[in-house]
Amino acid sequence: MLSRIFSCAVLGLDGVIVEVEVDYTNGQPGVTIVGLPDAAVQESRERVQTAIKNAGLHFPRHRIVVNLAPATVRKEGPAYDLPIALGVIGLGGQLPEQILQETLVVGELSLDGLVRHARGVLPMAAAARAQGYKRMIVPEEDAAEAALMPDLEIIPVKNLADLYLHLTGRRFIEPFQPSTEAPAPLFTPTDFAEVKGQEHVKRALEVAAAGGHNVMMVGSPGAGKTLLARALPGILPEMNIEEALEVTKIYSVADALPPGTPLIRQRPFRSPHHTISHAGLVGGGNIPHPGEISLAHRGILFLDELPEFNSRAIEVMRQPMEDKVVTISRAQGSLTFSANFQLIAAMNPCPCGYFGDQQKPCTCAPSTVTKYQKRISGPMLDRIDIHIDVPRVNYDKLSSDRLGEPSSAIRERVQKARQKQLERFSQIKNAQIVCNADMRVAEVRQFCKLDDSGDNLIRAAMSQLNLSARAYHRILKLARTIADLAGSEQIQVAHLAEALQYRPKGTNF
Repeated sequence: MLSRIFSCAVLGLDGVIVEVEVDYTNGQPGVTIVGLPDAAVQESRERVQTAIKNAGLHFPRHRIVVNLAPATVRKEGPAYDLPIALGVIGLGGQLPEQILQETLVVGELSLDGLVRHARGVLPMAAAARAQGYKRMIVPEEDAAEAALMPDLEIIPVKNLADLYLHLTGRRFIEPFQPSTEAPAPLFTPTDFAEVKGQEHVKRALEVAAAGGHNVMMVGSPGAGKTLLARALPGILPEMNIEEALEVTKIYSVADALPPGTPLIRQRPFRSPHHTISHAGLVGGGNIPHPGEISLAHRGILFLDELPEFNSRAIEVMRQPMEDKVVTISRAQGSLTFSANFQLIAAMNPCPCGYFGDQQKPCTCAPSTVTKYQKRISGPMLDRIDIHIDVPRVNYDKLSSDRLGEPSSAIRERVQKARQKQLERFSQIKNAQIVCNADMRVAEVRQFCKLDDSGDNLIRAAMSQLNLSARAYHRILKLARTIADLAGSEQIQVAHLAEALQYRPKGTNF
C-alpha cells in the first residue's frame, strides 16, 4: 500500500512542495530514502524508526522505500522526519487520506518522539497557501511563525503520539490562534540625545535615514563613529507589514529568528567582524544560504574598520549595492536573495588613526597612509553617497549636562520625508521603489529637476570635482532627500550645495 504525505523544501527564499511517497516490499527489513536527499535526510531513517517505536506505534518489519519528489530538487535538513514518519504509519491504512491530501507537514523528530523546530517555516507556509493547502502541521514552537500566513489552519504538534491520536480522531489538537495583544514597543539601544556634539554628523545621518543613502564616516579612534552608527536604527521609519514579512522570511530561511519572535518588526542592524569571508558576507555554501547583506535587508549593514575587511569581500558587494539583490550561482542552478540594505561604514584615516588629528600627531609615513586609504577602491567609494568627517569631541561638550535632540524628534522628520517619497513613487507602476536611494535614472530625470541656478552649480561641480556619471545621479538623489526633509517640492540651490558637501574630499570621485 502506497502512502503519500506532502512536505516542503526551501530554495533560496521560496518554498517548493515535496511529495513524500512511502511504500514497502518483501525483503530484508530496512529503510531506503531516494530523491536527492542530503546526509541529514538520510539520517532520518534511524530517527523515524526509533521515534515511532518510542511513541508506542507499530513500525513495519518490511523493506520500506521513501521517495522525495521531485527528484531534481535537493532536499536538506531534518524537517522531513515528521512527514516520513506519518507516511510509514499510514502504510497500515489507519490515517485519513483525504485530510492528509490537504495538509502540509514539516518537523524534526527526536528519538523519544518529540517534534522539534524546523528551519524556514514561513516560506513553507507561504508555499502551502499559494498551492491551495488548507492546513499545515508544524512543531509547536514554530506555530506562531507559520500563522503569519492568513487563511491557513495551523496545527501545533508537541510529539508524534499526540499527532497520531489527533489524526485518528481520539484526541483533538486545537488550531493555533495568533495573539491579539499589542506588540511591545520597538527597542532603541542608543538615543541621539546621549551623543554629545557631532551635530553635523547627526544631520548627515538624518539625511541618510530619510533617503536610504549609504554613509562613510572617517575619524580618529574614540570620536564616536560606532556610537553614532548604533544610534541610527532609532531614527529609521518603522517597517510596514510587507517589509516585516520580507525580513522575517530571510531570517527564517537562515534559521536566525530570535526565540519568541515570530515576526521581526525592528529594522535589522548587522555588524559583522572584519574577519568575515566573502561567502559569509554575501551568502554562499554548497546549498546557498543568505549572507550578512541579505540579513540586513530593509535595515543597516554596519562595517566598522572598513579597510580591515578582505578586499575581495568588499568588492563583491558592489553589484548588490546597485541591484538590491544578490544572485549566487552553483552547478545545480542560481538562487537570488534580497539585499536592499543601507551601508554604514566607518574607518580611521590611517593605521595609527590620527592622520589629520588636531591634537595628536600621526606616526605613519605618507606612503603608509596612502596605501591604507587605497584599500577601499574608487568604484566602492563612488557607491557611497555621504562621506563625513567625525572629529574629536572637546571636553566642554563631553562634560556638559545638556542633552541633544532626541531620536524620537528626528524620527518624526524622517518619517514625514519617507511618506512624501512613498506618495511620489506610488505614481510609478510595477516599481519597487520605497526611498530616494532606490531611484533609477528614469526616476532621477523625472523627480530631480533643477532650476537654472542649480544647473549652473552642478555643472561647475562636475568640472571641478571630476565627478562620474554615477556620482552625478547620486548627488541629485541626495539633494532630493534634503529637499524632502525641508518640505520643498523643488530642489533649491541650498539643497544641492549641502549634497555636494557630502562628496569625499581629495578623491577623483
